[in-house]
Amino acid sequence: LVHTGQGKALMDDVRANVEEMATEERRLMIQRDDDVKAGTRWMNLSLLTGAVTCFALLIGIFSVLQREVRRRTTAEEARATSESRLQTILDNSPAAIYLKDQEGHFLLVNRQVETILGQGTLGMEMEAQAPALEVLLVPVGGGGLIAGIAAWYGGATRVIGVEPEAAPTLANALQAGRPVDAPVGGIAADSLAPRRVGERVFPIARRFVERVVLVTDEAIRAAQQALWDHVRIVAEPGGATAFAALSSGRYRPDRNERISVVVSGGNTTAVDFGR
Repeated sequence: LVHTGQGKALMDDVRANVEEMATEERRLMIQRDDDVKAGTRWMNLSLLTGAVTCFALLIGIFSVLQREVRRRTTAEEARATSESRLQTILDNSPAAIYLKDQEGHFLLVNRQVETILGQGTLGMEMEAQAPALEVLLVPVGGGGLIAGIAAWYGGATRVIGVEPEAAPTLANALQAGRPVDAPVGGIAADSLAPRRVGERVFPIARRFVERVVLVTDEAIRAAQQALWDHVRIVAEPGGATAFAALSSGRYRPDRNERISVVVSGGNTTAVDFGR
């Protein structure tokens, strides 16, 4: 049969089928190799993408931590500098009288000096929270609060005192160049109307308080009402006095000026400011 024409055609068919099967097998093997290579490339790309994403995330975390460290360092440096400024002013003030023990710790022998130190910590907090502050309005009675804050800033921020017209204690003292008796009256008399400014705070106020603004009782009452109506803060007349300078126009800030107001004192009949 092999030697016949029919047998030869049969063998050719078989050979052709075998070659076709071999060709298909080679094609399938090549396809499998390509698939494996493609899968490997995709896996490598995925790993690379994941690595880049993780690296970017680590950079972001590092940047956030770096900013936080810088913020805390800046705040700590500001506090240390302010503490040094305050103590230097008290050391050099002829009115600041205190002793030191054998270890060099300060022993305050006058309660008012201690008050200045304590109230100066408000300046520390303000400087840490608002380092770009340009002007600070502070209510004035005996002068301990404004002296502590002004000594803390040491001239780096403009500190302006605010007093009732009926009790111009610091205003009169600055005009006279020394503590003098002043009128005592007005709606803030219970907190902002001592007879005269403190002897120990006057040298600090004279050096670091830019000026004193006087406000009327009507402006103080309106400031009380505005603080309640707009921000729900209940302030006594003395506490609203510094804000009265701003709301009444007695102090007019410059354009884009960064200003803060100390609202201190809530001893009043809540909400009913007519009493």
